[in-house]
Amino acid sequence: MKNNVQQKVSAYEQDLALNDLIEAYWDERSGDFSRLRLKELAGPCAVAWRGYLEEKLAAAGSLKILDVGTGAGFFAIILGSLGHQVTGIDMSGDMLHQAKQNVLAAGCRAEFRKMNAQALDFVDDTFDVVISRNLTWTLPDAMQAYREWRRVLKPGGRLLNFDSDYGLMTFSRKEDQADVHANIRQELVTECNEIKDELRISTHRRPAWDAQFLRSLGMQVTVEEDIAPKVRVDAAMKFDTLPLFGLIASK
Repeated sequence: MKNNVQQKVSAYEQDLALNDLIEAYWDERSGDFSRLRLKELAGPCAVAWRGYLEEKLAAAGSLKILDVGTGAGFFAIILGSLGHQVTGIDMSGDMLHQAKQNVLAAGCRAEFRKMNAQALDFVDDTFDVVISRNLTWTLPDAMQAYREWRRVLKPGGRLLNFDSDYGLMTFSRKEDQADVHANIRQELVTECNEIKDELRISTHRRPAWDAQFLRSLGMQVTVEEDIAPKVRVDAAMKFDTLPLFGLIASK
């Protein structure tokens, strides 16, 4: 029993340390990341995402939506422009600063709060929709995140998660200015790879693992193996070559 407790404490402390590293990494990336998202918002990708999300949400009115890992506010701007009530959370304070500025400049409204995606400060059954993009691959405990996201969904609410199986990928510095990873310092690229390799989710093959776990929580799950051709439609932007999967899960 004592050894089990010690192992749990050690794992918890390791996750806390990883959270600190991840937060610091995204704080430093916030300015460049915001410029990337603004470029995406100004081009055909934003139009494509807007149409895709309208189709998946099929909303007759305004929905209460939690944007987990909002980053620079990409989804918050699109969903806010569709008339939804958006709350964006991120563990990076610098990212939230960018998001607030970007939403204001876009003429939209959204609420932003600094929060860990794995420990949400909301009561049960709060949101109609929980949405996230390219976040779960960065989380020390994706299972706990999924539990929390389900908890704050209203009965019948939907989870939309878009991500890639980055566990098998090694990131490298890009010189091509059209590449979405251009101009990132080599030190940051190295740090990103080191963090990724420490995360348990990197050992799972996705989205099969995600779908199986969400079903174990009692959710109905639909998987789209690759939505990249639908939403990465800007020839002037070079994205990752990995499939961008879409998970739509109902509580």
